[in-house]
Amino acid sequence: MKRIILAVYLFIAIGAYAQGDRTFLKSKLAIERHLPFSSAVKAGDTLYVAGTTADPDRLTAGLAPEQEAVDLLDQVKQNIEKGGMTMDDVVSVQVFCTDLSLYQTFNGVYIKYFHGDFPARSFLGVNKLLFGARFEVNAIAVGRAKK
Repeated sequence: MKRIILAVYLFIAIGAYAQGDRTFLKSKLAIERHLPFSSAVKAGDTLYVAGTTADPDRLTAGLAPEQEAVDLLDQVKQNIEKGGMTMDDVVSVQVFCTDLSLYQTFNGVYIKYFHGDFPARSFLGVNKLLFGARFEVNAIAVGRAKK
């Protein structure tokens, strides 16, 4: 019974709500800051994770690039898991980066989040990101058929 109550509480706490065959997920940060977007949307067996940066409060504290990558990939992973999937269900990733010399730094962190094959990925150089972030990531995950 405690697990059922906990599951219901977590579902409400992350701001998930269904609309047809779509489920909209909002992170705690998105809810607290009244941000005008969902952190992820699940449509059928596909989960679309919105652009994610490291926590803005932690960014202003001056995170090292490696720690920034960990912070944002942890958040992506949390959104994937809230959608009922794992990082191994991710099929596509886009990385936006303000300094392309950080490509290998990011890769060193990124590879730790996947087992086996990696998703298709783009690594794009951009001039500026919100909150002074160096990296922003969005992802698409597709659920696997149950055997």
